Amino acid sequence: MDKYEQVIELAKRRGFLWNSFELYGGSRGFYDYGPLGSTLKRRIEQIWREFYVIQEGHMEIECPTIGIEDVFVASGHVGGFSDPLCECKKCGEAFRADHLVENVMDAAGTLNAEQLTQVIKEKGITCPECGGEFNDAYEFNLMFKTTIGPGTGRQGYLRPETAQGMFVDFQRLSRFYREKLPFGAVQIGKSYRNEIAPRQGVIRLREFTQAECEIFTDPRDKSHPNFERFADKELTLYSQEGQEKGESVRMTVREAVEKGVIAHEFLGYNLALTNEFLTKIGIDPARLRFRQHLKDEMAHYAIDCWDAEIEMDRFGWVETVGIADRTDYDLNAHAKVSKTELYVYVEYDEPKMVTRFTVKPNMGKLGPIFKGKAKAVSEALKQLSEAELNQTEIKVTVDGEEVTVSSDMVEFAEETVKVSGEAVVPHVIEPSYGIDRIFYGVMEHAFEEAHILAMNEPVDGNIDGTAYYPTEDGNYGKTPIPADEQPSEYETRVVMHFSSRVAPVQVAVLPLLTREQLIDPAKKIEEKLREKGLLVTYDDSGTIGRRYRRNDEIGTPFAVTVDYETLQNDTVTVRRRDLMDQRRYPIEGIENMLYDLIYRDKPFESMGEPVKQ
Repeated sequence: MDKYEQVIELAKRRGFLWNSFELYGGSRGFYDYGPLGSTLKRRIEQIWREFYVIQEGHMEIECPTIGIEDVFVASGHVGGFSDPLCECKKCGEAFRADHLVENVMDAAGTLNAEQLTQVIKEKGITCPECGGEFNDAYEFNLMFKTTIGPGTGRQGYLRPETAQGMFVDFQRLSRFYREKLPFGAVQIGKSYRNEIAPRQGVIRLREFTQAECEIFTDPRDKSHPNFERFADKELTLYSQEGQEKGESVRMTVREAVEKGVIAHEFLGYNLALTNEFLTKIGIDPARLRFRQHLKDEMAHYAIDCWDAEIEMDRFGWVETVGIADRTDYDLNAHAKVSKTELYVYVEYDEPKMVTRFTVKPNMGKLGPIFKGKAKAVSEALKQLSEAELNQTEIKVTVDGEEVTVSSDMVEFAEETVKVSGEAVVPHVIEPSYGIDRIFYGVMEHAFEEAHILAMNEPVDGNIDGTAYYPTEDGNYGKTPIPADEQPSEYETRVVMHFSSRVAPVQVAVLPLLTREQLIDPAKKIEEKLREKGLLVTYDDSGTIGRRYRRNDEIGTPFAVTVDYETLQNDTVTVRRRDLMDQRRYPIEGIENMLYDLIYRDKPFESMGEPVKQ
């Protein structure tokens, strides 16, 4: 098995991930998060909130996962959110056409359906499933379509991203923030894409979780007020120039901005913030890089765009976060379709005298002639230039119909006026996180399989691993079995090295044996830890060694063992997962000690007394 298979096998066996609808044969592109997986995912999301809501001050909103058609017409999803689909003539299996040709040519993602069809025919590419020929490729829209209301209802779609809700709510948000730029809003929730052929586990899903932040900035000033926080932070950058050479470089954020590798401070700050988040939740820094979009893949409206990519054993470098400067594209698009101006009024420090071109339609003349369309005609006239207005008959288009307006119905001129501010359409900086991909990245980077000497199971009052001779009464004496008579076989130890902040179980409470005098204090310790807000499991099933292994396998960072010494001096053994070392600590204050280990990064060596191994 490769590492992907090992991780998924463990995930299914231990309750992290299960295939959805298994009872009915399953369906690709859907996964259930089990008890441990759901908790791990929520821990990742909560730390994301700590970064973006608590630290950055971007408040969270929640919008419907179904949107009306107008929203997605404005966003461009109705007209252009598609992938090239190719179907086998023989078996009917569907494939991404660009994926079929990516092994025979570069930049397959830049070709349209007609060009992909030509390449498939020229290269003789056949169906990977049955060897059959392909039909012509065509564009397949990835949105799930639905109907809102009974009967024919109103056309709607399951949202393909969470971002649009924040753009649609822009006016409300700007008032909430008292129209002071920059400000941001975040949303965590489900999005839906009807992927053609999702064959990569949780890397490509049809229902997935996004955590997105939309930061509305002043287009005239993209310096970040807190830039110095990350200015000297080194990142691994795979820039456009680096991709031409096939090499990434380590560079500080300050240097990258000054050299123009990263477009500006605001974008650089958010790359560094993304790096901080991913490494904090357990992504290996050595397998994390930021790849800049190439010129032929950069969205036409974007100034700059970078992907945070995580290296994975089977899939290589996988995009998990996109950080883009989307300019004013989204707000202008929604303003056009909704016919509502979306801007922030920015006041000057001092009023200015400004010369500007003004258009004043005469509503007294427009009204009787154009009636209900008079306002729309007036707005259309205001968009014309001086040359277009300086005609005997002026042409404007209203609701797709061209109308003629006589020159006496509108006045225009240049005038100098005192203004105290101006209307600004903000630019949007968007960090967009794919939580499911990050979840798998954390799982794979935490996974370790090691071969170690078999652990001698401790017995009776002993937890140091020493084996003792049994006595006639069925207990164990004080004479240890000589080392050369003890088993020395190797065993496989599977460990998930989760950060203690994201681990679905943070502490395991283990009575050494299932005896009442050990169970009672163990239960009281469990209660104290839960009251402290720690994620705790109680386990008294099987030998202590097997319980340690079980908790290693699900990533539990610390185990508290209650033994017969506990009854003598009210101390317990605390075991650290990663090094398997142990320290003795009093029951009194155990909850505070573990909290400090987990959340305040206190060194394990500073707690209690070491236990000889």
